[in-house]
Amino acid sequence: MKKTTTRNVFNFIGRVIMVVAGAFITAYGLESVLIPNQVSDGGVTGISIVGSTLFDIPLGLLIAVLNIPFIWLGYRQIGTKFAALSVAGILSLAYFTAIMHHIPAIIEGDSLLITVVGGVIIGVGMGIALRNGGALDGIDMFAVLLSRKLPFGTSDLILFLNTFVFLLVSTVFGFQGAILSAIAYFIASKVIHLIEEGLSGSKTFTIITVHPDSIIEAIREELGRTCTYNEIMGGYTRMPLTQITCIINRLEEQKLKEIIGRLDPQAFLAVYDVADVRKGSFVKKDVHHQAK
Repeated sequence: MKKTTTRNVFNFIGRVIMVVAGAFITAYGLESVLIPNQVSDGGVTGISIVGSTLFDIPLGLLIAVLNIPFIWLGYRQIGTKFAALSVAGILSLAYFTAIMHHIPAIIEGDSLLITVVGGVIIGVGMGIALRNGGALDGIDMFAVLLSRKLPFGTSDLILFLNTFVFLLVSTVFGFQGAILSAIAYFIASKVIHLIEEGLSGSKTFTIITVHPDSIIEAIREELGRTCTYNEIMGGYTRMPLTQITCIINRLEEQKLKEIIGRLDPQAFLAVYDVADVRKGSFVKKDVHHQAK
């Protein structure tokens, strides 16, 4: 029990460190790329940038204060650890934007380069924070809460809420600044998704077939992966079938499709993205290993 508790404490400390690192990267992207070129972020950070520009209030102070109600929502809706990690991330973001406020811009003039580089940097920072269980912006928490009350998805609500943020941005940075801010935010959202999935990513294959043995054996021999399977029955044909489930690296996707097409062209196949895979038997064997 004591060993488990110690491991959990060190695991939580490690996550805090990664969330703070994500905040540092995000602050650098804001202060060295976007803000000096009159380009904003979305969400609460975007509102904070507008307020800081209009009223000459320190950006870090606004980020910390405006996120307070959203941290409370995160605590009520998601849990204590999420709230604690988000507090660490948001306070770190506020602090780092304050100490980086006067650093020189690393890119100037080229609008396309500004949005791409700025979006990638803040996307990496926010993605690292989210992957480790924290958040650097409260609008995502608000969207999750609204999605439980309204007949809309979380991503749709995030887009809807940010529409108002970018309209607000246009009053300070102009229409061009709002458009560039929206592009940078879009790029950042794609990078966040990539970071959360992992650079290689994983796929779940569900295969319904009448030739399970040959497919399972080929997956083991040619990909070095293992599978699980269930005996099922077709709802229309009443034929006995086997449902195989296999998780693979996305780089192996085409190879697995070739195996299925070769061994059972009539097999039913469904493919799903996997955000995270931990422990279990998701271990790739050396396909060239020869038994001695």
